[in-house]
Amino acid sequence: METPMRSPDRFSAATTLDDYDVVRSALQFITENWRAQPEVEAIAHSCGVTPDELHHLFRRWAGLTPMAFLQALTIDHARALLRDSASVLDASYEVGLSGPGRLHDLFVSHEAMSPGEWKTGGEGLTMSYGFHPSQFGTALVVGTERGLAGLGFADQGEEKAALEDMQRRWPRANLIENSAQTAILARRIFDQSMWKKDEPLRVVLIGTDFEVRVWETLLGIPMGRASTYSDIAKKLGKPKAARAVGAAVGKNPISFVVPCHRVLGKSGDITGYHWGLTRKRAMLGWEAGQTAAV
Repeated sequence: METPMRSPDRFSAATTLDDYDVVRSALQFITENWRAQPEVEAIAHSCGVTPDELHHLFRRWAGLTPMAFLQALTIDHARALLRDSASVLDASYEVGLSGPGRLHDLFVSHEAMSPGEWKTGGEGLTMSYGFHPSQFGTALVVGTERGLAGLGFADQGEEKAALEDMQRRWPRANLIENSAQTAILARRIFDQSMWKKDEPLRVVLIGTDFEVRVWETLLGIPMGRASTYSDIAKKLGKPKAARAVGAAVGKNPISFVVPCHRVLGKSGDITGYHWGLTRKRAMLGWEAGQTAAV
């Protein structure tokens, strides 16, 4: 299945954000009317576009038809993503190497800041930030000289709140707007042509020792697969710590890149996401298109 990727060089920022706005509207309508099993015509009408426009938009955005995209969000598909989730976490994926599930993945190399650096609230740390268009709305990208440190999302008019949310994570850090610098990171994240196993994206994890261990485990979940809070807890040798794992997943500062959206409830329920369940559903549906998993 052909799955074209939106590149900053090929598409305008306005078009990228407009497409996500339609996808978000479609998901919200479906969530509110799922019992009625709405047809494509009703979904398109709710978004202010024609059925043909909706079809072409979803093909362009995710590489899927609207109905195939919706299929990727069903409980049955979610359960399929969880198949052998424990064994997926047990597999070892070294930077630069690729298992079958990594063919479409963003390759990451990571390091963690010391506990002392985290405890100071980022004191003495200079961080650059900028807002950039993405497949999932406006992205807030935060970087340091050591790599990507933060990635959040905002709908129109919510940019200030997203920045304040990120600032609360490292209250003593010096955040400076530098969109020219963070644009480089944004392209590495959202332009799939830049996803190269021999040039992994550098990220720096800033959190408690336990949080960092959880986030490192998330990096072991390939695109097109998922895991559960309980399986992650077992992987960490703390089988009774599923609730603590859930809290750490919720505090993940590098959304999408550290794929907390790939963590589901044990039954396959799409639960909990710091940047909104609609965005989590959009990410899972988009990834289904990239891996041709539906």
